[in-house]
Amino acid sequence: MISSHHFEAYLECPTKCWLRAQNEASTGNVYAEWARAQNETYRKEWLERRVAIVAEADRILSPTFEADRKEATWRFAVDIRVQADDLECRIPAAERVRSAGRGRRVQFIPYRFEFSNKLTKQHKLMVAFDAVVLSEAIGRDIRLGKIIHGDRFATLNVKTSSLISEVRMRIKSCAALVANTSPPDLVLNRHCGQCEFQGRCHKQATEKDDLSLLGGMSDKERKKLHDKGIFTVTQLSYTFRPRRRRRYAQDRQEKYHHSLRALAIRKDKIHAVEVLGQKLDGTPVYLDVEGLPDRDFYYLIGVRVGDGDGAIHHSFWADDADGEKRIWEKFLDVLAAISNPRIVYYGSYETAFLKRMCERHGGPREGSAAAIAIAHPTNLLSLIYARIYFPTLSNGLKDIAGYLGFQWLGSPASGLEAIVWRHRWEASGDHAKKQALLAYNRQDCDALQIVANRLVDLHCAAPDSESSPRREVVQTSDMKRESPYGFKRNEFVFPTLEAVNKAAYWDYQRERVYLKSRYKTNCRPGRKVKRRIVLRPNTSIECPRPSRCPACNSKLIL
Repeated sequence: MISSHHFEAYLECPTKCWLRAQNEASTGNVYAEWARAQNETYRKEWLERRVAIVAEADRILSPTFEADRKEATWRFAVDIRVQADDLECRIPAAERVRSAGRGRRVQFIPYRFEFSNKLTKQHKLMVAFDAVVLSEAIGRDIRLGKIIHGDRFATLNVKTSSLISEVRMRIKSCAALVANTSPPDLVLNRHCGQCEFQGRCHKQATEKDDLSLLGGMSDKERKKLHDKGIFTVTQLSYTFRPRRRRRYAQDRQEKYHHSLRALAIRKDKIHAVEVLGQKLDGTPVYLDVEGLPDRDFYYLIGVRVGDGDGAIHHSFWADDADGEKRIWEKFLDVLAAISNPRIVYYGSYETAFLKRMCERHGGPREGSAAAIAIAHPTNLLSLIYARIYFPTLSNGLKDIAGYLGFQWLGSPASGLEAIVWRHRWEASGDHAKKQALLAYNRQDCDALQIVANRLVDLHCAAPDSESSPRREVVQTSDMKRESPYGFKRNEFVFPTLEAVNKAAYWDYQRERVYLKSRYKTNCRPGRKVKRRIVLRPNTSIECPRPSRCPACNSKLIL
């Protein structure tokens, strides 16, 4: 039996779907539990408003659908459980609409609810799944579904008829997955941070040393490595080969090597392809921003000015969307008071923040030091990506700062948890939750400073100095370039591969054996040379000049 609960999990992760089908106990997830409760509260609030404006005779609770039912008079139904063949779903609400014109059938419109302001294709596929199950139950086509979403209870009409073929294909794959007694291949993905099985899957992936532990590796790259017989991070680490960069490619950025990151993890040392000579001049302004992505709303700007004990931290908090402009103006005032400010941040979130704030609320005076700082910020991730490989599973700030010795204390401990805490503060106004968010943002700024100082040490230190931090980094240009070719003995991890290689090498040599006799020397046995057949023309055909153009039938032919 494939339910909407299973189908929703399958769209997010096949492993999650299989675990739900097996009734596996979840390990818990703060964001997943909060999102489920938030969606349920959102659904109840909308239904209370809708039921209040619908006459009692026109609404019904938990109706049953039949293919030939014509005496039904309700217009709006709540909490509908539908089952057809091996499919089952729970539709929160449905609308019964009489079609215009005589002899036309009544149309049913399923409803879905999502508290987020931004919808994805997954939400549309879910309402299309409800339409498929309802269609098979009543024997009628369901061509339209509705999604109620966002803070203002906006309505999105979904043409389910265009999604039915894709939904049926995914239902077939989901049924095959659930029917299998063995779990699918474990793959960690972006949904793991929102999954209730995150702890279980991460523990198993760590025990297996699975390739999906490496952040940023696509499914296509992982499958390509699996085809080569590489399934673990340790195996991948042995495949890195330092390559000489050609002269014309000196100015181009080196491509990202997952094998080099795996090597850095195995050796537990920082590996560098290129250490930039760039210096972070000016007064550093470490910037970290917290916001609600679905609203495009930024509520907290954390700024740390300077280094060392003399550093000053500023936190600008907005209670609502109207306060966003106020905290942006305070941030600009801080920049204006600094001589030669240099904004330093990590990742793309702050890049979008600076751009959007200038468009919404205006930027500093053109030509000022603050305007120059905003126009030319420093993204530390751009100095690290494909250049410096820390022995961490990803290039995330928390991974790299954790490797350098920094630890986050208290809750929230991640960006998703911070979203939960912000919503809880909006609902309760609890001062302790606000202070927890301010402390989390302050710790992000501290971690950002630690990573920046480490990069500055690497960039500015002399490479030949004995006390230089660069001496602790493995330069790929100094690594010995091992060639797999040449007259030497291969060393195999598995003894069986050595026997296979010997047999293969004998077949290779046998094709190149020369025979020596009294009459002929250096003669290869059994090799035939095919003669090339050359075709020569034997007839010449002369074509007369046409009197008219075959395209336009004109006589003016040059």
